[in-house]
Amino acid sequence: MLRSQSVKPAYPIVSVIIPTYNRSTMLRETVETFLEQDYPWDRWEIILVDNGSTDNTWDVIRDLERRDDHVRSLRENRKGAHFARNSGALIAAGQILYFTDDDMLAEPSLLREIVKGFEPDEKIASVTGKVIPRWDTEPPVWVLEHCRNQLLSLLDLGESLIVSDEDPGVFSCHQAVKKDVFMEAGGFNPDTNADLFTGDNETGLNIKIRDLGYRFAYVGVAVTHHMIPAKRMTQAYLNSRMADQGFCDSYTQFRQLHPGKGRLARRLLAHSMLAGLSVIKAALHRAIGDSEWHVDFARLFYYRNRVRYDARLMSQEKWREFALRDNWLTEPGTLNAAN
Repeated sequence: MLRSQSVKPAYPIVSVIIPTYNRSTMLRETVETFLEQDYPWDRWEIILVDNGSTDNTWDVIRDLERRDDHVRSLRENRKGAHFARNSGALIAAGQILYFTDDDMLAEPSLLREIVKGFEPDEKIASVTGKVIPRWDTEPPVWVLEHCRNQLLSLLDLGESLIVSDEDPGVFSCHQAVKKDVFMEAGGFNPDTNADLFTGDNETGLNIKIRDLGYRFAYVGVAVTHHMIPAKRMTQAYLNSRMADQGFCDSYTQFRQLHPGKGRLARRLLAHSMLAGLSVIKAALHRAIGDSEWHVDFARLFYYRNRVRYDARLMSQEKWREFALRDNWLTEPGTLNAAN
């Protein structure tokens, strides 16, 4: 196991944490790109966290672990990638935690470049970089027009270094965080919990990091590629993605505003009206041949889930308490639908 003593200032130990679920082939591709990093060989490790896979993922993980001493294995059976990320962070040896996914392909210089993002200011605690697509098939024109952004977890702010007091658009598929700050912040808020989408993921972590007084950086030359399969270039996927974002945003706003039941009721009504308007707008855009209708229609699912989450917050005291929890490292409990 790597140890964190006698750290060379220019090369902090980096723990690459990869949650995975039923993607054994893609996972192997992802890991191979990290085994080719040009970072000093004794200054990094890979922690592969099997999040309850039912295919041969665990066998692939153990094979990778036998083949290379950099690789460590862990199982996390609570469903949700951010539970897996938090568990990986708790056993990590690195001063820097680098989070990615099992469908990412890292450039060989990624670790070397991304750690440079911490150098301009000691208050920088979270660093990201460029996330560009690797399309499995030629994408539809409407996807290229409207989805080369957060809808597919893509980020391109150019080649420069950007330092900011606010989250520049960080995704947990490409995020480096100082481990001590990650622990201080209480880790990622969960994304799924007992099969329910509940939290705001890296958004919540980054809000907590900001509120602790830390800063963010974007390093344009720290590049990773996101594998985009054909099933993510469909209206069904866009609807699902926007629906998840609806839950996420309601969770985030509740944590920020602490609204009472009256305010939640007004918000529920407003989101119901916006859901209807989204359908009308989509129909109008489609009638005139404007591809924006795809996003308009997906907003129906976004606002529908805003309504659902606000209704849950109104009716369930335990859910309101759950949503306000900050620390998911020392308080890793779950909440199910019956609560």
